[in-house]
Amino acid sequence: MKRPWFELVEPKTGEAPVVVEVPHAGLFLPAEVLSNLVAPARAIARDADLFVDELYEDAPAEGATLLVAHTSRYVVDLNRAEDDVDSGVVTGDPRPARPHARGLLWRTTTDDEPALLRPLSRDEYHFRLQHVHRPYHETLRAVLDRKIARFGYAILLCAHSMPSVGRAGHADAGVPRADVVPGSRGRTSAHRRVIDAIDSVAIAHGRSVEHDRPYRGGFSTSHYGRPAQKCHAIQVELARRLYLDESTLQRTPGLQTTRKLCRAFVARLASLPSDALT
Repeated sequence: MKRPWFELVEPKTGEAPVVVEVPHAGLFLPAEVLSNLVAPARAIARDADLFVDELYEDAPAEGATLLVAHTSRYVVDLNRAEDDVDSGVVTGDPRPARPHARGLLWRTTTDDEPALLRPLSRDEYHFRLQHVHRPYHETLRAVLDRKIARFGYAILLCAHSMPSVGRAGHADAGVPRADVVPGSRGRTSAHRRVIDAIDSVAIAHGRSVEHDRPYRGGFSTSHYGRPAQKCHAIQVELARRLYLDESTLQRTPGLQTTRKLCRAFVARLASLPSDALT
């Protein structure tokens, strides 16, 4: 049976130079992972970017290519580098164990509960690389290269959500977060027009915005965001209160409003003039 690791959805209308990736909305856990997973079910759901794939469902209707991971980040975190591991999570790795490691392979939940029964073997580590992480990023790289070849540039929107208030263990513990947090690695991973486009759409929809706090962008933003090479990347974090009851993890009526916001992000990026981006 073919595993539903991720899905690529091509544009439904004229193609735009925009790619939307949703790496953390998935909940799929294969049998090979379940035997070693001790993270509680509530953590698996809370630590996913629940329903972000639904929020960006309209991206292909705006000409964007949509890449959605169906796999839980407890299988592998697709927003981390493949060598972001240590001896505490992979047996025999030469790097020393780090406390509360949540790199490529999560050793603890965001509530600092154990996630793994034992460290992974090298074979288990490579299984996750070969079947999930590498194919996902090979697909993403190929789509971005295709966009650059066709349009002269590509824009990657890395779609995420975040707890609305900083959790214990974070630098902003207990502090309410902005509605929209664009992460651009200190405004280096994308042209200012890309960043300003996200700002202007959010503000037009009555949403508060704060850059790079508490998230500056992860692996995809830093790895693919190379404006000098005509690839612009921006991570967009949405406070979950906009569309989700964070205690019950159920959708709220705000989901449809937020879906319109996300479609507007994509539409604005797709309509940017190319003169400064090529």
